[in-house]
Amino acid sequence: MHSDTTASPEPGPARGAVAIITNRRGELLLHLRDDLPGVIAWPNHWSVLGGGCDPGETPATAIVRELEEEAGLTAEHLTELFEITDHRGSGQIITFFSAFWDGDETRLPLAEGVKLQFFAPEHLDILTIPPFIRDGIHRYLAARPS
Repeated sequence: MHSDTTASPEPGPARGAVAIITNRRGELLLHLRDDLPGVIAWPNHWSVLGGGCDPGETPATAIVRELEEEAGLTAEHLTELFEITDHRGSGQIITFFSAFWDGDETRLPLAEGVKLQFFAPEHLDILTIPPFIRDGIHRYLAARPS
């Protein structure tokens, strides 16, 4: 017997996108997240800009939207790098991108979080950064040409 009902596909895991943005000095742009436990993942942690994908949105589209929404930022040379799952936080599969922007971060119109600041890679170890973001930054730094 043939049935006309078709099971709808199961939704996949939640996805997100973040961007490791560097300037001409090789510093990385980090975002201090709001201190809102229970409301946002990784409150009061330094992270890179980004966020969750809207339904039907690709990570590439999401990162362009998130950079504009969070900081009014249009980065140059946006390149997809790799994926990491945030096992200890949101559970999302996060697509990492790299990009270049060489402006004054204090002049960006920050719509979320506490502040934006460029940091030299050698200063990142003293910051509180989510483990999956730290892993992504280390992976990026290990692969980039010196």
